[in-house]
Amino acid sequence: MDLGIAGRVAVVCASSKGLGRACALELARAGSTVVVNGRDEATTAQTAREIADATSATVIPVVADLNTADGRDRLIGAVPQIDILVNNNGGPPPRDFRDVDHDALVAGVTANMEVPIRLVQAVVDGMIDRRFGRIVNITSGSVKMPLPGLDLSSGARVGLTGFLAGVARSVAHANVTINFLLPGSFDTDRLRSLQEGAARQFGIPTP
Repeated sequence: MDLGIAGRVAVVCASSKGLGRACALELARAGSTVVVNGRDEATTAQTAREIADATSATVIPVVADLNTADGRDRLIGAVPQIDILVNNNGGPPPRDFRDVDHDALVAGVTANMEVPIRLVQAVVDGMIDRRFGRIVNITSGSVKMPLPGLDLSSGARVGLTGFLAGVARSVAHANVTINFLLPGSFDTDRLRSLQEGAARQFGIPTP
């Protein structure tokens, strides 16, 4: 299927592994130049090489912590323009809502609400000027079906959904779309860590 994005430039956050990597791979297969991002230099570089080898696309690795302004600036500055932005970030660790203190609350909202909003702010006007933009936010199925212990993650992602839903309506006239992916259970490091934690809690094997 021709997605009509050959030659476009895509930035995929947290794409050295997991769902972000899968998105980066498919965008490269569709003919886009892809910026992959991670915090570990070796893993990010290896992912970029593997996607480039598999697709012959131009793949640019950017090692950056997107929870910092400097990291976001380096990611956005890696290419002259951005046509496609895939917002993605790991969620906060599971915990009882009673144990969510101020620092944890700020960290969770920063990573899963503020960071994607800041990135949208950085790229959306250029998309409007060029009359093309695709913004996809990977959140979680817990936005629709919240899970106990993931209250902070669910709350921040619901907040992001509400915030960007209004933004989407203000930019659609310029052929800029903002959508969300709400994944359920995928075999990622995040899911494995949650299952291993639950297994320890109940004293049962992870399988």
